[in-house]
Amino acid sequence: SGPDDQWLYLPALKRVKRITSDNRSGSFVGSEFAYEDLGSQEIEKYKDRVLLRDEVCPGNEERQCHVIVRVPVEKSSGYSSQILWLDQEIDHRVWKIEYYDRKNTLLKTLNFSDYKKYLDKFWRSHTFSMLNHQTGKSTILVIKNIKFKTGLTDRDFNQKSLSRAR
Repeated sequence: SGPDDQWLYLPALKRVKRITSDNRSGSFVGSEFAYEDLGSQEIEKYKDRVLLRDEVCPGNEERQCHVIVRVPVEKSSGYSSQILWLDQEIDHRVWKIEYYDRKNTLLKTLNFSDYKKYLDKFWRSHTFSMLNHQTGKSTILVIKNIKFKTGLTDRDFNQKSLSRAR
């Protein structure tokens, strides 16, 4: 619970920057993604989760999705609410999120695709497409390599270790 503790290593500047909860709605490196969009998605970070309807999953017509509205708990969130398309199957993959701004107007839509399964249990999307409806701009984030069980420990996640990462 509580805001994520986010840090960003900027190799060109050789410095580590903390992303404060007040700045979480800011643009991530000039993209249509906000730092908040890249944070963890634990169920405790949202309230008023309501099932709106069931329908075909966007981008995957073979599957059925629950369409759910959720409201961020954090007062510093840049969003008033979000609508998720959540796979009804056991893996509960998210296929789409609509983000609504503080005026309850549709701000952005994020589509997930190119899912792959790791260690026979973890589904991860490799392509994230974000469209900003208010500016008409979009960003596609492609992940090419995901690794599990790399031997990292909690001690590896601090400012000093982050600045040494390659």
